[in-house]
Amino acid sequence: MSMPGDPAQPDPEGCRSVMSAKEDAKWLQWVTHQFETIAGEDREINLQEFKTALNSFFAERFFALFDSDGSGTITLQELQEALTLLIHGSPMDKLKFLFQVYDVDGNGSIDADELRTVLQSCLLESAISLSEEKLDQLTLALFESADKDCSGDITFEELRDELQHFPGVMENLTISAAHWLKPPATKRHPPRPRPLTSAYWHNHRSQLLCLAAYAGLHVLLFALAASAHRALGISVMVAKGCGQCLNFDCSFIAVLMLRRCLTWLRATRLAQVLPLDQNIQFHQLMGYVVVGLSLVHTVAHVVNFVLQAQSESSPFQFWELLLTTRPGIGWVHGLASPTGVALLLLLLLMFACSSSCIRRSGHFEVFYWTHLSYLPMWLLLILHGPNFWKWLLVPGILFFLEKAVGLAVSRMAAVSIVEVNLLPSKVTHLLIKRPPLFNYRPGDYLYLNIPTIARYEWHPFTISSAPEQKDTIWLHIRSEGQWTNRLYESFRVSDPVDCDSKRLSRSLRMRRSQRRPQAVAQGAAVSNKDVSVELISYKCQGALCPGGAGPGHTGTQAGTQARCEAPASNRVLVSEAPRENHQLCDIKCYIDGPYGTPTRRIFASEHAVLIGAGIGITPFASILQSIMYRYQKRKHICPNCQHCWAEGIQDEDMKLHKVDFIWINRDQRSFEWFVSLLTKLEMDQAEEPQEGRFLELHMYMTSALGKNDMKAIGLQMALDLVAKKEKKDSITGLQTRTQPGRPDWRKVFQKVAAEKKGKVQVFFCGSPALAKVLRVHCEQFSFRFFQENF
Repeated sequence: MSMPGDPAQPDPEGCRSVMSAKEDAKWLQWVTHQFETIAGEDREINLQEFKTALNSFFAERFFALFDSDGSGTITLQELQEALTLLIHGSPMDKLKFLFQVYDVDGNGSIDADELRTVLQSCLLESAISLSEEKLDQLTLALFESADKDCSGDITFEELRDELQHFPGVMENLTISAAHWLKPPATKRHPPRPRPLTSAYWHNHRSQLLCLAAYAGLHVLLFALAASAHRALGISVMVAKGCGQCLNFDCSFIAVLMLRRCLTWLRATRLAQVLPLDQNIQFHQLMGYVVVGLSLVHTVAHVVNFVLQAQSESSPFQFWELLLTTRPGIGWVHGLASPTGVALLLLLLLMFACSSSCIRRSGHFEVFYWTHLSYLPMWLLLILHGPNFWKWLLVPGILFFLEKAVGLAVSRMAAVSIVEVNLLPSKVTHLLIKRPPLFNYRPGDYLYLNIPTIARYEWHPFTISSAPEQKDTIWLHIRSEGQWTNRLYESFRVSDPVDCDSKRLSRSLRMRRSQRRPQAVAQGAAVSNKDVSVELISYKCQGALCPGGAGPGHTGTQAGTQARCEAPASNRVLVSEAPRENHQLCDIKCYIDGPYGTPTRRIFASEHAVLIGAGIGITPFASILQSIMYRYQKRKHICPNCQHCWAEGIQDEDMKLHKVDFIWINRDQRSFEWFVSLLTKLEMDQAEEPQEGRFLELHMYMTSALGKNDMKAIGLQMALDLVAKKEKKDSITGLQTRTQPGRPDWRKVFQKVAAEKKGKVQVFFCGSPALAKVLRVHCEQFSFRFFQENF
């Protein structure tokens, strides 16, 4: 039952203990309907049906408590009485129910073994995997804290006293077990439309001004062209007006995708005025406008042709006017009509193949190849309209110059992927040898082409390594589409067993790699085997090694030497895999970039809030590493007392006063991607007071149930106690405590605003659904919001 207050679905009004009479009647009616659906004809629910409905490890405990008469089945009256107690009951009533859940044998007290059994079920409910030793440690920590008299049992009074240390839990205690028991949501008055709020206009003024200028330009172009042909009739006026607008749109639409030009503009003052971060959205908008204007333009000409064909003075029939060159319409041998039909067909094909269902369903090649039809479309437009070449002249020159430069840079020389690691949640970690002139800034992205995966496909990926890391470029790629799945599978099926002939050479490389510093291991995250991150690193062999030199080829001498001779400050973050899995390969690939993103604004911010969801941490990984490098550069150690301190990190390139980093993950293993980096960042600030730290971490695990849930309150209490004792989190190994559920964004942003560290800017990389939620909250707090787009 997912009650209000469930961390997975935050209720801004909290968990209300009292419903109105009308709400109560609706809820009872709805529960009755759900009961009848589950119970069937006998109007009773047995244990197996209850387990199926709840899908919970606590089903047996709840069933035993709901079955008040001990008949082995639950009637509608028993279910309603139990749920009424949990919703309308006092905190003491809920606490008694909680105690009965934990008192497995029903003897009136909770011993250590019962508590361990319940905590183990709590771990399963929250999708948390810990070792048996860690589970024992959690059990003893909670048991010793609650068993005040050291009697070996926890009484009801002792459990009540222990809960007093966690304010708010008693009042908001719920039993979120299954959606079929969830009360219906109360209807609320719809909020005022976002575009009508002052905050929306304030945060979107550059986009709105550009949209207004775009619309005004179209009105002007249409009016000028239509008035110039007013003597030819209304249909010709509409066709000419739309045609003039299409001259501008069809030439300027390509400018919005000039990534190198946009990256250069980001370094100028125009970045403060132009909405460069919304270039893709404007490109899509302009595409819709082109399709709409083309249809109106075509219909207007068809109407004109029908009128001409019906005229007695016209020697041509309708189909001749529409499909042939005989009427001589156009400035190049009467090609206006045939080229117009061809243009419309190409445009509709491109439009259909650009839909998200095509691009996101593993058919990227269809989108890519049909989008290349802009080249024949430009040629047809030059033949179709007498003035289009004038509109295309400047944008076309810029477009072809950028394409020529990109082709020359990307294909000038292939680079090598020197290491491949497979991370949890089907994430592929690529380490690419960095070209000599490849200069980028934190948060930038590049386009990657691996010929053996797909010869003609280029895909954008954020660079997750810091620019200060000179030897390699990191890419973290989640397997979500056809290309990324092929990349992951090509290494997953590789044979990690050593079966090559160059055994001594590989052994020498492995021995050298084991000389790396132990810094990362010392700050390791906790897993079932007490290893920082369990990665699978495979060496490419035979046909599975694109660009390799056949079986046993493990990398170039230059790549090996570069990794062995890298400075310690760079090597410490090079890899997170166990050392026995460090194996190199030599995979031929091409890169195109780097290209700028909204995250370039971070270092010019005063208070930056970085929010990453899942693999969305990748642009922030580069930024956090860069901050760490700059922080280390300003760090000083007294030669006498070994006291460490750091100068202010603000400079002309970085004006940051505070950074809040929020990372949201679905499960425990997802935190292993960059936990070593976060551990290093915490270690660098360990000697600074909490209130003086410029970087604050916030970790959320959405699969974990919170303290307000009866199925997890014991676990969360135990995790808090162990974290306080050991000064590190049991889930990630960080000093920062991992919070269960999703963030309450209103509370998060209220805390950020209360710190008053300067102008707040929020940077997000993750799902579009969460981006919409964050954008609304940012508007309410007047925070600037930037989203990562490709």
